[in-house]
Amino acid sequence: MTTQREKPIAEADVKAWLATNLPSWRLEDGWLRRTYKTTSWKGTLMVINTVGHLAEAAWHHPDITASYAWVEVRLMTHSAKGITAKDFELAKKIEEVVQWQPGKEGKGLEGTPEGDLRFSYIKYD
Repeated sequence: MTTQREKPIAEADVKAWLATNLPSWRLEDGWLRRTYKTTSWKGTLMVINTVGHLAEAAWHHPDITASYAWVEVRLMTHSAKGITAKDFELAKKIEEVVQWQPGKEGKGLEGTPEGDLRFSYIKYD
């Protein structure tokens, strides 16, 4: 665990980093935010569990708000009272895992069937 208090990154630097690295994320009210649209409650729960697993493994915990067909993830380093490199790293990992589409890679995993709501999971960007 970090023993020294981290300093938050300046707002302009956060916005520039997001524009370059995670354009689907935004800075709003002091939080990094991303809303994932899902196709059902099943998909919503899968996103929540994915984010929960990654956050626990990283020991850096987001705030999450959810409804039937969406999940909002909010990141901020509470001890720094702002955005730090920890938030960027966790946001990148969340984005990588939640947006992963194995069927697009052509490496043997076909991914969920497109167009069939019985198997639909997330509305990919």
